[in-house]
Amino acid sequence: MALSGMRGLSVFISDIRNCQNKEQERLRVDKELGNIRTRFKNEKGLTPYEKKKYVWKMLYIYMLGYDVDFGHMEAVSLISAPKYPEKQVGYIVTSSLLNENHDFLRLAINTVRNDIIGRNETFQCLALTLVGNIGGREFAESLAPDVQKLLISSSCRPLVRKKAALCLLRLYRKNPDVVNVDGWSDRMAQLLDERDLGVLTSSMSLLVALVANNHEAYWSCLPKCVKALERLARNQDIPQEYTYYGIPSPWLQVKTMRALQYFPTIEDPNTRRSLFEVLQRILMGTDVVKNVNKNNASHAVLFEALALVMHLDAEKEMMSQCVALLGKFIAVREPNIRYLGLENMTRMLMVTDVQDIIKRHQAQIITSLKDPDISIRRRALDLLYGMCDVSNAKDIVEELLQYLSTADFAMREELSLKAAILAEKFAPDLSWYVDVILQLIDKAGDFVSDDIWFRVVQFVTNNEDLQPYAAVKAREYLDKPAIHETMVKVSAYILGEYSHLLARRPGCSPKEIFSIIHEKLPTVSTSTIPILLSTYAKILMHTQPSDPELQNQIWAIFRKYESCIDAEIQQRAVEYFALSSKGAALMDIMAEMPKFPERQSALIKKAEDTEADTAEQSALKLRAQQQTSNALVVTDQRPANGTPPVSELRLVKVPSMSNVDHSSADHGVTQENGTLTVVDPQPPEPSADLLSDLLGPLAIEGPPGSAVQSERNLVPGTEGVPNAEDALAIAPVGEQTNTVQPIGNIAERFQALGLKDSGVLYEDPYIQIGIKAEWRAHQGRLVLFLGNKNTSPLVSVQAVILPPSHLKMELSLVPDTIPPRAQVQCPLEVINLRPSRDVAVLDFSYQFGTHVNVKLRLPAVLNKFLQPVSVSAEEFFPQWRSLSGPPLKLQEVVRGVRPMSLAEMANLFNSFRLIVCPGLDPNANNLVASTTFYSESTRAMLCLIRIETDPADRTQLRMTVASGEPTLTFELKEFIKEQLVSIPTVSRGPAPPPPPPPPPTSAPAALSDPGAMLAGLLH
Repeated sequence: MALSGMRGLSVFISDIRNCQNKEQERLRVDKELGNIRTRFKNEKGLTPYEKKKYVWKMLYIYMLGYDVDFGHMEAVSLISAPKYPEKQVGYIVTSSLLNENHDFLRLAINTVRNDIIGRNETFQCLALTLVGNIGGREFAESLAPDVQKLLISSSCRPLVRKKAALCLLRLYRKNPDVVNVDGWSDRMAQLLDERDLGVLTSSMSLLVALVANNHEAYWSCLPKCVKALERLARNQDIPQEYTYYGIPSPWLQVKTMRALQYFPTIEDPNTRRSLFEVLQRILMGTDVVKNVNKNNASHAVLFEALALVMHLDAEKEMMSQCVALLGKFIAVREPNIRYLGLENMTRMLMVTDVQDIIKRHQAQIITSLKDPDISIRRRALDLLYGMCDVSNAKDIVEELLQYLSTADFAMREELSLKAAILAEKFAPDLSWYVDVILQLIDKAGDFVSDDIWFRVVQFVTNNEDLQPYAAVKAREYLDKPAIHETMVKVSAYILGEYSHLLARRPGCSPKEIFSIIHEKLPTVSTSTIPILLSTYAKILMHTQPSDPELQNQIWAIFRKYESCIDAEIQQRAVEYFALSSKGAALMDIMAEMPKFPERQSALIKKAEDTEADTAEQSALKLRAQQQTSNALVVTDQRPANGTPPVSELRLVKVPSMSNVDHSSADHGVTQENGTLTVVDPQPPEPSADLLSDLLGPLAIEGPPGSAVQSERNLVPGTEGVPNAEDALAIAPVGEQTNTVQPIGNIAERFQALGLKDSGVLYEDPYIQIGIKAEWRAHQGRLVLFLGNKNTSPLVSVQAVILPPSHLKMELSLVPDTIPPRAQVQCPLEVINLRPSRDVAVLDFSYQFGTHVNVKLRLPAVLNKFLQPVSVSAEEFFPQWRSLSGPPLKLQEVVRGVRPMSLAEMANLFNSFRLIVCPGLDPNANNLVASTTFYSESTRAMLCLIRIETDPADRTQLRMTVASGEPTLTFELKEFIKEQLVSIPTVSRGPAPPPPPPPPPTSAPAALSDPGAMLAGLLH
């Protein structure tokens, strides 16, 4: 029936299209819904034609995005209509409006089954489409056997069997137990003998799902898959409608080769030989042509064939052929083909020994490192990293260092890390390694993590022959007018230990060394000052008492910092001043650092573990999983068109402010007996939220996968507000009137900063606000980075801190104007007065054509003032018993907990600075944790936590929290409860490239307008 036959529906669609604004549209929809509701109440007077018309209107309204919460019964009732027009409407609208758990679906099961087992093919197709779309448990249990019978029936037409195969695939994916493996594997093998390519393609899709779960049961299908591939490769009996740009059914070829990758080996020599002949034909017959559609189809087949070749561990001759083919691809102009060529070359490197062959293409790969498209640059970097060995390490590392100067910020951290790992792994001599690392720090200091310079210090300390050379290089870099803070750290440390070896060189006297280092003191952050004080003490040790003037200068510095607010700086200044009066005894106290114990670099160990894991994986798994980079950073997702990122700023150098815990050797720098000790840190975990455009390497709090911080109850007055996540994202809660929309989710950014100390707080098209923070005891120091992303200045800039009553906060002066494409830094001092979960708010505004004002929560949250402390059984139980009952010890049964294993819960606790103490609770289902809370009122307050879980029901647990302060106990209990019931953000890896589209058919193309699509359905 044509659309003109339903005049009411045509008029309604025209009215909607003629609405001038959204409000008019909503009023027209509400009026129509009211009319439909009234007519359905008088259902006895409705003709089938009228009911069908109103149900179509409901579907159209639903497709416009409005809720349709009535009329479902009328839609379901149309399924049982005897005529096709009404039945079609019933099936389409039911599958669109109802989900698998809807109660009305039960009413339709019998009708749907009757249509499936009936003789009317049109009704069978409608019913199969409905079942496949909904795929619920009840449908699966009731209808799966009937669907299977249709699929293997010899009397059904291919059209019905195709739909039956896809319907069964959907049911199996939702409910794997609906397919009985024992009785179905032989049937599956018979289906692969099917001559009709439509049925064969649908059956192959089903087979891919089946063998992915259990390949053992389907060995009989393997030779049938190879025969199907042979038939396609030789173009035997392939109908014209299944030939796509001269390629026989490319989507079937892709599915068949994907299914073969789930079988671990192919033992039969004849089958293996036949398969390799097919693969050889595909490799030889694929080239780059001008037709884009043909390229897409042929390359989908080719890259699936490459994955299969890698999976089967083919002979080296075929591998060489694959590499030669990929070498042609990485040199073509089409960026997508270059990307796929580099990616597959990297995969081949991981699963087979073709490194020498790939090296022949090193020059072209290095050229790809300068490609306009960042995704291609990343793949080239991965490939260079993987193909590097002793023979080409110097060339590759030098290329990376040269590229580092021009690389955009999104890649510099990954570049630096990989160059450092390669330099250490394949260094021909240690002096070259020192040169590389110092160049890295000089060219990309913001993006070089502290663990890299820790490793340099270890090498220099352990190799006496290297010490004078390292000291000379450090002295040379200090002569530069502007150097990064990390360079100040490493140079100061090396010169403190070994500058006495250079005493006879010009410009290297103790006084000159002290003077050039001391010039850098005003430019560094508080985390670097302790290293400089240690350097001064070392210089003093080597010159005392020969140079009283230098001695008095250094003593004056020590006395200046004896009253510093920073406890670490103050302690060092006091102790070094006291030690310096010991005279000759100072030589023994401040002697050179002993050699570090020989051990493998944490960076190399991490890289080797990653390589070992990936090398053992088959090409199938590499395709199915998101390919992880060997770097310990997460790449960005810029569009593949080479467009520069909007936040590429002309940056002021930012001092590194890594969160150093001076009481823990794992954080790189400790103090022992008045001597600065550098230890080998653990490499940082991958971060899902890198502020690569504005900041340096980020300090990640907690392991990957730990839950993000809960949003509830952090801002008073937000309870019950609709769309709570958005309401909490900007505080105080209120309607935002800005015409400028933020980039990214503000709430998620705040949650992430609750667990780490660096990242983006806010971003819109004109400005990016980043944060770096240090936390020590009850004090914190944040730096706000305000970056202007435009070529015009931002004016009328204002920032006001609205602190809660428990925080004392002081923000330095914020400039009224931010210059074009520049960045300013605004330090913010924080003191925690008492325990509370309330948060501070940054009221920020600026002018850029329009006035923009946002209110942002600052991540000065409760867990920032926690320091994990492990307690033994002898310490724990007396404290636990002494804190008896409320209000010091509170217990609560928490329901609605996100189900997680004990290991996941322990990781979650670690992420917000609660350390799990194993072995304290005799029950293996319980966790005991401890931490220390710092505030001005409580000072250091020990907190103890016990979690009792129920293995039978992971959604509930009993929590007991104890401390010596009632408010702290309550706030910490509520904080932990918020974390346990919060819903984590799910990260999605990139999906594998889809197979090529099916060939054009006579069916009308889908239209973007719902009314136009309905018109097509009604014809």
